[in-house]
Amino acid sequence: MNETVTLETRTIRSVLRRGIEPLNKAGIESARLDAEALLCHASGFDRAALYTRLDETCSARIEALFESFLERRVKHEPVSYITGVKEFWSLDFGVDRRVLIPRPETELLVETTLKYAMQLERKNLNILDLGTGSGALAVALATELPEARLRAVDISLDALAVASANARRHGVAQKIEFLAGDLFESLARVRPKFDLIISNPPYIEDAALSDLAPEIRLHEPRKALDGGSDGLEFYKRIIGRGWQYLAKDGAILFEIGAEQASAVAQLFARTERFSPAETYQDIAGRDRVVAATMKGRLDG
Repeated sequence: MNETVTLETRTIRSVLRRGIEPLNKAGIESARLDAEALLCHASGFDRAALYTRLDETCSARIEALFESFLERRVKHEPVSYITGVKEFWSLDFGVDRRVLIPRPETELLVETTLKYAMQLERKNLNILDLGTGSGALAVALATELPEARLRAVDISLDALAVASANARRHGVAQKIEFLAGDLFESLARVRPKFDLIISNPPYIEDAALSDLAPEIRLHEPRKALDGGSDGLEFYKRIIGRGWQYLAKDGAILFEIGAEQASAVAQLFARTERFSPAETYQDIAGRDRVVAATMKGRLDG
């Protein structure tokens, strides 16, 4: 009798059910989904396989590993840091605390960049990704634009190590040159011309950093979040110098915070070097991307 009870309490179903409880108590809204993801990671099963094995006995090794993952998640460590993987643009990216976790809404920046690339009607596009982080944008574009040449810049050597590994992971390392530096710093001597400059820069206002969800505030790199007192520091810097690095009809494309479209569009307008900026909404209807095209080459 006792043996039967023991076996029943060790099924994958019961282990999963018990794993959901501490996540609920910690106030994690996605408790069930997170528990499933962590048990999949512990067992090596995908979600479909997990559900076909719910009534099988869970090994002590898998249960112990699952519990160690739950301990981390209860402290609000993001699931992607625990599993080491995040899907973006239908590709799996390696991630850890050295880089921000790619967000689904950032895929709109890839989509918009591809739209602008098609409008340019050039095969051998030169694209610059500023603040590449995990390399998600550069790698996604390299898979979609096989003849394009990409440079990806980040001030963090740790982030560049993650990005380079992701480029190798997806077989596009030879298409992307990774450079260490603060925005245009590593390009200043040669000043190459790019058809497209893209960036998902830090854009959270200083005062708002303390209000972020604990998953972000406590675990993701602050440097990749902090956009200065008004959240616009990096937009100002990139727009202020970006025109010097654009080819004829080139464009700059940004991901933005939901309330920043007007401010970023005004930054473009003040330079008098760009056509009126265009704003694109994500699937939730929030402003997410602002892009502007050069009027033409100007000296200065």
